Amino acid sequence: MYITNAYRSYEIADFYRAKGCYVCLGGLHVTSLPEEAALHADSIFLGPGEETFPEFLKDFRNKTPKKRYFSSVRTLEKLPPVRRDLIKREKYMVPNSIVVTRGCPHHCDFCYKDAFFQGGKSFYTQLVDDALSEIDRLPGKHLYFLDDHLLGNQKFATELFDGMRGMNRVFQGASTVDAILRGNLIEKAAEAGLRSVFVGFETFSEENLKQSNKKQNLKKDYELAVQRLHSLGIMINGSFVFGLDEDDQQVFNRTVDWAVKNAITTSTFHVLTPYPGTKLFQDFENQGRILTKNWDLYDTRNVVYQTKNISSEDLKAGYDWAYKEFYSWNNILKASLNHDSVKHQLKHLFYSGGWKKFEPLWNFIIKTEGLNKMLPLLESLLSKVKYEQKKEFSQIKTNSKLIEI
Repeated sequence: MYITNAYRSYEIADFYRAKGCYVCLGGLHVTSLPEEAALHADSIFLGPGEETFPEFLKDFRNKTPKKRYFSSVRTLEKLPPVRRDLIKREKYMVPNSIVVTRGCPHHCDFCYKDAFFQGGKSFYTQLVDDALSEIDRLPGKHLYFLDDHLLGNQKFATELFDGMRGMNRVFQGASTVDAILRGNLIEKAAEAGLRSVFVGFETFSEENLKQSNKKQNLKKDYELAVQRLHSLGIMINGSFVFGLDEDDQQVFNRTVDWAVKNAITTSTFHVLTPYPGTKLFQDFENQGRILTKNWDLYDTRNVVYQTKNISSEDLKAGYDWAYKEFYSWNNILKASLNHDSVKHQLKHLFYSGGWKKFEPLWNFIIKTEGLNKMLPLLESLLSKVKYEQKKEFSQIKTNSKLIEI
């Protein structure tokens, strides 16, 4: 259960309990607020469920189910294969979504997922052979890795990408600036088929990074990371957070201008949201800065806390403006032209424009169940871009080491 689905989930749970059904609830929100969730369920599950749900099924058969299950032993070894034959692939544009790790090695104060993994391992992986076997079972060409940090374990990711070479896959995933700049892992990912990556830039303020415990971004050269990705033909979905305590009224212009100048393909903007269970929520509650606990508003689009250097009205207006301005045709075109390769310019134009400027068409495609027919177009947009290596990118200096590209 996710926070913005909480009330609807409780409504459905209460409906079925009233009919005599045994109801279980689990997920991010349940783990963050177990006492609240327990009022609407017979059993609740805290943290990951690979270990606890089989335990519950055994207890349920024996008529001894517990009220609460907590995941303490966390492993992805010896899991049964995912029953993908149950998925109606024709209804999805991206039927090959896959997760080969759990959690993240970092602990940002505002991260909802970090709270989910408290009390046990916060980052762990599949066995490489198991991950490769699952990939090999997937039909088609495109993969979407939903991992929070696909490059988070260097040894695992290196072996995974080495194993994927020659599979003729194109895939999308997520990484940090730090992992992109470190070693040659991002090159291995590109060779394996990485064509688009979600990157958490979040803020340009070092003070904001320190306050958020986002240590992995401190003293990192964002533009160097962007250049490295572009030199490999990898499109970028940049994530940015507005409303951190050091932000002022100019943060919206600075962020959009930087994203356009650096040819970020797509941007995901967020209003800072103190999710329950996080250190950020605890700090804000201790400071009396939580304005509402209406979970429907915790969607990163609304202001739910007392801001500091910018009013809540200006924060909301700036967030709305940033989305509108970044995805204006003028800025989409400007950002596209900031690529060196004509093919990458066209990919950027079609991908970014198609992402935000044709929503009525997407709504029609969804309603007519035609999403799967768009998959070949996505695979075409994610096809490899070959770059002439620029002299200045022949060597990139990071962490006081020279890395050959």
